[in-house]
This record gives sequence, structure tokens and C-alpha cells, in this order.
Amino acid sequence: MTRTSPFTMPLSIQAEDIDALGHVNNVVYLRWVQEVAAAHWSVLAKNAAVSEAVWVVLRHEIDYLKAAQPDDKLLARTWVGTTDRLRSIRHVQIETVAGTILAKAQTTWCMVHPTTAQVLRISPEVLALLQAL
Repeated sequence: MTRTSPFTMPLSIQAEDIDALGHVNNVVYLRWVQEVAAAHWSVLAKNAAVSEAVWVVLRHEIDYLKAAQPDDKLLARTWVGTTDRLRSIRHVQIETVAGTILAKAQTTWCMVHPTTAQVLRISPEVLALLQAL
């Protein structure tokens, strides 16, 4: 599967996001990575008849390039990368509205059944949604 067009979401920095060094704490970036992924999936799947499933993280990799400051105006950009029958790679960039990239993340996700937590194969319908952009 090839790279799709990025989904973009504005981010807001809250007072509790700032750490003792005066910038956004690294854990907040991880929260943003998950939030933009969830928002993107919600948009992709809102009108689709997909089986009930939940996306869960298998692995996060984050490169912190520059610290976000309390007054920064930020965006998260995400797109789906390589997807096979069991895993989907999602890419995320956190950047300023001026285009300075602050962090890059790559997350490996899989789908599980919401009540049994059994790993599910990514169906052709879900794959089509991920490739739609």
C-alpha cells in the first residue's frame, strides 16, 4: 500500500502539557499521535459498514526534533503507510502551522475484537478505506 494524502488536525497546548523545562512534555506527543489516528479513522469509517473492531497499538517510534513551546500553534498530520492482513503502519508529524516539524512518529496498529481482544485480520473493506485517500 502506498502513502495516502495526509489527514490534518489542529492541536492545542494546555497548561498541564508543559513540563519542568517549560516546553511540551514528550508524553503529550504520544497522546497527540493516538488522538490524530483516532480522529482520522473516525472520518474514514463514519459512513462505512465495517465490522466492529478496535485499533490497538503494537509499537510506537517517535523522533523528537524540536520542543514545542507553550504559545506554539500546532498541527498533526497523519497518513497510512504499509498495511497487510494483520498490521497497519501509521505515520504522524507534529508541526507548527509555519511548517517546522517538531516530531515524527511511526506507529504499528492491529485490529482486535472489542470484547475478546482477539486479533482480527484487516478485511478487504477496511483495507479499501485505508487506501481511499
